[in-house]
Amino acid sequence: MRLTVEHLAEKLDAEQLSVATLLRGPVCVLAGAGTGKTRAITHRIAYAVHSGTLRAENILALTFTVRAAGEMRARLADLGVIGVQAQTFHAAALAQLREFWGNAVGGNLPPIAESKQPLVLAAVARLGLPEDKDTIYDLAAEIEWLKVSLIAPQDYEARIKTLKREVPGGIKASDFVRLWEVYEEVKTERGVIDFEDVLLLLIGILRERPDIARTIRAKYRYFVVDEFQDVSPMQYRLLQLWLGNSKELCVVGDVSQTIYSFAGASSVFLADFTKYFPRSTKLVLQRNYRSTPQILDLANAVIAAGKDEATVTLKAQRPVGAGVTWQIYDDDMAEAEKVVAQIWQAHKAGRSLADFAILLRINAQSALYEQALQKMQIPYQIKGSERFFTRPAVREALALLRGSTKVVEQLELPELVESIFYSIGWRPNPPETMGAGHERWQLLQVLVNLAREMWENRRATIYDFVAELEERARYDNAPQMEAVTISTLHSAKGLEWPVVFLPGMYEGMMPFNFADTAEKQAEERRLLYVGITRAKDELHISFAKYNREGMARQASPFFAGLWPAPVSLSTLKRRRAQQAIADFAQLPQGEQRLYSALVAWRAQVAENAGKPAFQIFSDSVLREIAVHKPCTLPDLQAIKGIGQTKLSHYGLAVLQVVTDFINNA
Repeated sequence: MRLTVEHLAEKLDAEQLSVATLLRGPVCVLAGAGTGKTRAITHRIAYAVHSGTLRAENILALTFTVRAAGEMRARLADLGVIGVQAQTFHAAALAQLREFWGNAVGGNLPPIAESKQPLVLAAVARLGLPEDKDTIYDLAAEIEWLKVSLIAPQDYEARIKTLKREVPGGIKASDFVRLWEVYEEVKTERGVIDFEDVLLLLIGILRERPDIARTIRAKYRYFVVDEFQDVSPMQYRLLQLWLGNSKELCVVGDVSQTIYSFAGASSVFLADFTKYFPRSTKLVLQRNYRSTPQILDLANAVIAAGKDEATVTLKAQRPVGAGVTWQIYDDDMAEAEKVVAQIWQAHKAGRSLADFAILLRINAQSALYEQALQKMQIPYQIKGSERFFTRPAVREALALLRGSTKVVEQLELPELVESIFYSIGWRPNPPETMGAGHERWQLLQVLVNLAREMWENRRATIYDFVAELEERARYDNAPQMEAVTISTLHSAKGLEWPVVFLPGMYEGMMPFNFADTAEKQAEERRLLYVGITRAKDELHISFAKYNREGMARQASPFFAGLWPAPVSLSTLKRRRAQQAIADFAQLPQGEQRLYSALVAWRAQVAENAGKPAFQIFSDSVLREIAVHKPCTLPDLQAIKGIGQTKLSHYGLAVLQVVTDFINNA
């Protein structure tokens, strides 16, 4: 089916439709978090191709991650568009470099070094500079920043003074410049290039060889760039050379999500797009379909202090939800244990573990949460650590699956996969204790679950399954794990979860204590904004009042005027009583009588057990029982707030109260 404006109007809102139907550039789309930007730009590309305005093979869509590029290709395929090159900047540049290297330079393109750190270590050793692991890592990152920022060696010292940027390892700026020069010498001696050289070498070829530039421009005539706020000066320069005199460019981004300035990203190209392209059209996506109004109110309030002309104010499209909770704990350990306890309680009430994310400012905070999750025997995954398809257990499993395609088996896909994995330690039930064995089982179980899903949905074969895994591995698209996610705020960008925890929200952690300039403070604020907007249904914000030395902490200044004032116990009890009366009055008369009977039963149970009544069942749970009148234990357990423990202790007694009420009604 050819995509028409009528089809678009059925699938897109008015803002998205404006993006999808404006086919000629230059176009700048300011797209807030959760506003459906990928949906809008993929429909724009698809409509341009279906309408005959553009040819698929002439379009280059640029992203910043392999996963995002894969997602874009998949969405375009679903819209009936094949042939669009959706790639990262580096993938697109590398393909062109390989194609034209022989003509432009001669010979074969040098291999790309897997890591800068061995090269930096060799350069450091020659110069007698510090060789500790952290310093080497920081020096490698500084070299990367210099190159993507297109800073010449002679300009380095002046630039870092302007930016108030410290040289890593405490060395002098002049020593670092010399290190950089020796680093380049080491690369040449070893016959390798680094990641940034891919773009720099192509930039050089496009500048020096007009014939090659014309060939590339004849092939790629229309450009789309996602996450344009993350473009570095080096990437922008390459984009200019790809375009030449053409203005056929559509960029999409959000200045409020610029969180990689430390690595060379600059939102200036997005914010000032109309200056670079004076006749451009600017469109705005601000209807957020991801989060509840309460979460978006907080996000808008947090980012307001750093608001400029390009900032998008999000407008909620979802109904009012659970909103935001605020907690202050005694210490970091108590905070971690309480966060994990909340997750466990919600999981027992029916939520998938994959619904939860704990987002941290720095990796060092992770240990306490890992410890608390292990203590509760809750599976978790750390986002940004080793990739799923590079894990030894997954590689071994994939190798076995490839081998199994050569053997004809009379088994359904799930049974076949389980039998193959049985030989490498998989069992139907997980190990009883956490650790390496449990982690291995969890990885294999993810693949088993995917096999079951593919069999149920399309009766997939082992060939289909292996092809699916290889495609996912190519684009770093890991299957969803039944596990809690722990992630830094930086690694969480582009993702979303129903329930998000933001612990450690105290001054010194958010903003982090290194943020000693207005620019760094602004970036920390944007980082917090990114964390808030990852949450769909619930957002839980907290910090520990005291550190390990007993020093008091203050809430993040970004929440000034937003963190609720403490409520006294008497006021809290009064509010709960008033709410209970109001909720009771809204029930129909029959449900009021059943609710009263349940309250009386609860009071008697609480008195016999010597417990507060709310520890038996909360008022809200009793109201749900009165409304739904469950007749079986499964019906009762389906009510939110009734886990297995309460079901076993009180389930039969509650059902008896309900049955007696129905029989006597």
